[in-house]
Amino acid sequence: MYKTLLLGSTLAGITLVSAGVQAEDSVFVGHLADMSGPTAFVGKPYADGVRDALAYINANGGIDGTTLEYETIDYAYKVPQAIASYKKWLSRENMVAMQGWGTADTEALISFAAKDELPIFSASYSGHLTDPQGKNPNTKKPAPYNFFYGASYSDACRGLVQWAAEDWQAKGGQGKPKFTHIGANHPFPNAPKEACAEYATELGFDVQPPVVISMKPGDFKAQCLSLKSSGTNYGYIGNLGGSVQSLIKSCDTVGTDIQFMSNIWGGDKLVFQAAGEGVKNYIFPTMTPFWGDDVPGMALVREISKMSDASGQEPRLHHYIRGVCSTYFMKESMEWAKANGGITGPNVKKGMYVQQNWVPKGLEGVCLAATWSPEDHRGINQVNIYKGNYNGGDIKVEKVNQVTLERRVDWLGY
Repeated sequence: MYKTLLLGSTLAGITLVSAGVQAEDSVFVGHLADMSGPTAFVGKPYADGVRDALAYINANGGIDGTTLEYETIDYAYKVPQAIASYKKWLSRENMVAMQGWGTADTEALISFAAKDELPIFSASYSGHLTDPQGKNPNTKKPAPYNFFYGASYSDACRGLVQWAAEDWQAKGGQGKPKFTHIGANHPFPNAPKEACAEYATELGFDVQPPVVISMKPGDFKAQCLSLKSSGTNYGYIGNLGGSVQSLIKSCDTVGTDIQFMSNIWGGDKLVFQAAGEGVKNYIFPTMTPFWGDDVPGMALVREISKMSDASGQEPRLHHYIRGVCSTYFMKESMEWAKANGGITGPNVKKGMYVQQNWVPKGLEGVCLAATWSPEDHRGINQVNIYKGNYNGGDIKVEKVNQVTLERRVDWLGY
């Protein structure tokens, strides 16, 4: 189903759809993905979820008869390539939406999307994308055409430190627990840094200076010794993939006694398998159940998965499932748009505001209920918190809490 070709020095994945895509009754969706860059570890599973969902929608009638044309470009996490791809797609008269990926590129496209009235459904959960009208002084730019499925990085981190405060008390901790942000100096790990540190301080934590580690795998023993020296009790990891594996191994080697908590991309079974014995009571958030969970909507996810795995046997990470949810929220907003004036960017945006506590049909128990409004694009404020253990290779993952964050005005866009 998938074909790849070279664009300059950048690999581009072009997704082929049915021969009928050139019919008049079709609309175009651009799809940015990182298949070969520093976030490909989770970028490919997420992109597979989006591509399979788009293919499945077309195979089952499209948007009430309208075919979705789509193209997947592997921009390798390079912002200039993302902008160039967006501009190329914009030349198509029937482009109505985009499925995006990273924080740096999504934030770089905020003003373009607003000017072009083109909804971007990104896989960046940056709080900076949640203030559509720019009402909060902390908002970098108003983001009226940006949507994402899940709690923001800031809210997820707030949920984690709320859990940590309760954990500290339950363990009989004395004095103020120490909290440290760990990650690269990059828009993705930095997105929740200030907001989460402020909430941690509010909850009584002693917030330590951030510890910087590369997005690439490396030897982080020096950083782990710094965490050990500071007496950090709870560390929030803002990176993902090989960088996280390296950090866990390095800290295990030097004997750093710390409770790790990660962003949503930094916790999954592949990370645990690769990191090994250092994974002890590793805390991370999710926005969907897991592949093997018995919930009603997983039947549809399994059918969607067969678009690229006919056997239906390939286990999918929760990142894949979030890609499906993102695509299906877009699908239903398009269905509303078609019934109310046509599938255009502005109408797709309006379609995102029609329902409250909204779960796409067929994905009950898989996608969390979401509510977007013209004033607030924090669609979800629920954070499901899980604990992972390597357990000698028999990886165990269990739910430890569910936190529902306030929709505080001062947190909008931050």
